[in-house]
Amino acid sequence: MDSRPRETDAPGDPANGAAPPPAAAVAAAATGGVEITKPRNDKRGYRRVVLPNALECLLISDPDTDKAAASMSVSVGYFCDPDGLEGLAHFLEHMLFYASKKYPIEDSYSKYIAEHGGSTNAFTSTERTNFYFDVNSDSLHDALDRFAQFFIKPLMSPDAVHREIKAVDSENQKNLLSDPWRMSQLQNHLCDENHPYHKFGTGNWDTLEVKAKEKGLDTRLELIKFYDSHYSANLMKLVVYGKDSLDNLQNLVENKFCDIRDIGRKPFSFPGHPCSSEHLQILVKAVPIKQGHTLRILWPITPNVRCYKEGPCKYISHLIGHEGEGSLFYILKKLGWAISLEAGEGDWSYDFSFFSVVIRLTDEGQEHMEDAVGLLFRYITLLQTSGTPKWIFDELQTICETGFHYRDKGPPIHYVVNISSNMQIFPPEDWLIASSMPSKFSPDAIQNILNELTPGNVRIFWESKRFEGQTNLTEPWYGTSYSVEAVPPSIIQKWVAEAPEEDLHLPKPNIFIPRDLSLKNVEEKVSVPFMLRKTPLSRLWYKPDTMFFTPKAYIKMDFHCPLSQSSPESAVLTDVFTRLLMDYLNDYAYDAQVAGLYYAVKPNDTGFQVTMVGYNDKMRTLLETVIGKIAEFEVRVDRFSVIKEAMTKEYENFKFRQPYQQVLYYCSLMLDEQAWPWDEEFSALSHLEASDLGNFLPHLLAKTFIECYFAGNIEPNEAKSVIQHVEDVLFNAPISVCKPLSPSQHLARRIVKLEKGLRYYYPAMCLNHQDENSALLHYIQTHQDNVKQNVLLHLLALIGKQPAFHQLRSVEQLGYIALLRQRNDSGVRGLQFIIQSTVKDPANLDARVENFLKMFESTLYQMSDAEFKSNVRALIDMKLEKYKNIREESAFFWGEISEGTLKFDRKEAEVAALRELKKEELIDFFNDHVKVNAPQKKILSIQVYGGLHTAEYQTIVQNAPPPQSCEITDIYSFRRSRPLYGSFRGGFGQMKLACMYFGGLFD
Repeated sequence: MDSRPRETDAPGDPANGAAPPPAAAVAAAATGGVEITKPRNDKRGYRRVVLPNALECLLISDPDTDKAAASMSVSVGYFCDPDGLEGLAHFLEHMLFYASKKYPIEDSYSKYIAEHGGSTNAFTSTERTNFYFDVNSDSLHDALDRFAQFFIKPLMSPDAVHREIKAVDSENQKNLLSDPWRMSQLQNHLCDENHPYHKFGTGNWDTLEVKAKEKGLDTRLELIKFYDSHYSANLMKLVVYGKDSLDNLQNLVENKFCDIRDIGRKPFSFPGHPCSSEHLQILVKAVPIKQGHTLRILWPITPNVRCYKEGPCKYISHLIGHEGEGSLFYILKKLGWAISLEAGEGDWSYDFSFFSVVIRLTDEGQEHMEDAVGLLFRYITLLQTSGTPKWIFDELQTICETGFHYRDKGPPIHYVVNISSNMQIFPPEDWLIASSMPSKFSPDAIQNILNELTPGNVRIFWESKRFEGQTNLTEPWYGTSYSVEAVPPSIIQKWVAEAPEEDLHLPKPNIFIPRDLSLKNVEEKVSVPFMLRKTPLSRLWYKPDTMFFTPKAYIKMDFHCPLSQSSPESAVLTDVFTRLLMDYLNDYAYDAQVAGLYYAVKPNDTGFQVTMVGYNDKMRTLLETVIGKIAEFEVRVDRFSVIKEAMTKEYENFKFRQPYQQVLYYCSLMLDEQAWPWDEEFSALSHLEASDLGNFLPHLLAKTFIECYFAGNIEPNEAKSVIQHVEDVLFNAPISVCKPLSPSQHLARRIVKLEKGLRYYYPAMCLNHQDENSALLHYIQTHQDNVKQNVLLHLLALIGKQPAFHQLRSVEQLGYIALLRQRNDSGVRGLQFIIQSTVKDPANLDARVENFLKMFESTLYQMSDAEFKSNVRALIDMKLEKYKNIREESAFFWGEISEGTLKFDRKEAEVAALRELKKEELIDFFNDHVKVNAPQKKILSIQVYGGLHTAEYQTIVQNAPPPQSCEITDIYSFRRSRPLYGSFRGGFGQMKLACMYFGGLFD
């Protein structure tokens, strides 16, 4: 596929009889004399402001928003790191969060944000550092005041500096065994040492502490010097999003940010390309951590940003990344050589850029690497010699333009980050649109990029475990083994000549570009779903769009098949079936994805699920195609083999998951009655053949019930008609695929109930013995879905989240990942602490969690009434936050349907409970369920021991359990021995519940 970031949506080509593209809208609001192009249906106000200190700002007024947000982009990244102090810019990003002269209490900024319903983060890239947050809208003023101090007078105490270097080191430790990080750094390493692209941007203990001291440098003083000399208001771009008027937002920003120093710092530039001639025409063989074969073909090109209106890279990546008939991927897939293909512009700045094609190869494809590269260059030659058909550009332009105008409203925090980044690159009129919508057809611009994709300009990175023992070099920062050999153009021309003769050609016109973007006139003005139709074969829930008014719909269809999860073999076969179904559909339905109509068929805990979201115009066509494929499904041996191979590698790579992911897996395995272990599924997969799937499918579908949800721009009669068609194809055909499910066969997902007053613990060695990180999941199970207890738990998590992070991560420096959050397993609720660490072993981490809870106990008891009420108000604001798009709304309602709870008024009920809540009730809840040694407390401690803590693991498994503790030595014996919570899922019983719930809605 095209690897560029996808537009939220897509659509209409006049050549196909589609609707003409909507005219571009312009925000002629007060924008300092600049007209900002914005989506046609966007009712938000925008204003550009430049403060006297040269800080450029964009203000966004949205009276309907529940969340406010801000983002500051500073055009200083790790390219600016001083030589020998790798990671200094990234380290500075960390340090600015700590404290400021105005707010000297450490972590007070993050604490304020968390207590007012928000979140905060930052990232450092090559040439930018971006700081951002969101918060409940009424708290924007105080949040901005704290945020602004980052850039006015931050404090960098020696103690905090020393501690936070450990956090940067822990962050780097987390990445050391991650292939994406390793391969990215290898590409950086193999370029000009004098270009900053060559640098190691993250930093670690060695670069920021050890080597700094060896050179006689004080890291704190270097940090302050870097801040003072690099951070200047004229290099900053600020976006503030709130519900206030533009005038009020302007006053707010002028007051809060006027004191940022402007030292007139000249913008940093890094001219020249990272790759000189010695770094081109090379083939790099690298050994990854995980199983699999990946081919990355890269070319240095002229950056697309220099001609973003023409969008040449968008045009080329659309074609090279295409997956329809005649495409490069279509041919590679037909030959059995490729699992996936992505194409697009990758690392780039105004001065340099790379175009990349990334192909995941099968085992057979690994043996035909030269042929695959030959076919790629043959396709590029086709593009170079076939001209640049304007209809393809027009089609792409229509898709992008419609996608822009009907873009879903998203979380403000993502919006402000995106725009502040755009402000560093594009003129003000294009801050919202950026390079997402090419508007000028330029065959020359396209041809210029194509002419750069030559054998003489190429870098090929080939990753496979098969290269182990065949390499002679090591990348210094991550330890990746690799070798380099020359591939002159004559070699590649030979590969082109010897590649198989296949019918590569340009794509056909896209039939999924929607023609009808009109809104349906639906009489039902309901605010929650209702049951529109029920039969013994299916149940249809329906919710018309009464809020977003976009030509989009959302469909979920759960196929309840009891056989699907009856054994590890059946779970694996169901997974293979859904992957093959997607595989068969891809040639036809790839265009739907391009045109903004997204679909997926995936296994779930009751069988499998069909999801569709996007423009409603062609949705029925696509859905009926999917259903038809299910009805006439046949197992193709060649594709079965490819899918089995891909799944085999995924199972083999399971052991390379981060330790914190492993503890989450073990926790789910212990709590979920229906979960099968990965190693048993892997074993089952290894013995399966295509004939097994052919024999299994009739049994899988022999008993089926379909739970459906239709929402958005779709009429009730159309929804009923679609489901009737589904029933006719699957159940009522002369030779029907499916039979109705008996009431007794409806599946119920049930969760293990832990024992009160007992601490279960499960120690295990990390599956990857090379991983030095250990991890802990400390789970406190509290209750099953109950409005009052839900809000008590949520409030406790809200109050405890930031103190836990600050104590465990910032003060004790246990590890980069240290968090407290809620857990919900099919309505069974609790709190979980998750920590990943090289500093302490998991048993020690468990003790630190208990120690934190003792500290937090006094915090809770001493909390003032005003502080309690403030937290309650913050949580109420979070609960009342409106859905921003059809996906968000549908995700909530579908969750209630699929879990069987059907509490469509959950938010209102929980807000009502919060308004009545007393501080004493929160303390009682803590004392009963969470406090150390609480009588009702139920604990499950999952402990994964990394390579540094092998001795501690041996000790814990040899020692007898402490008092009131029970070691779990066998997960499945434990699971079978425990009682289970009841399930909310009731099969046909849900109908009775639903009717009671909605009264006369469908009498």
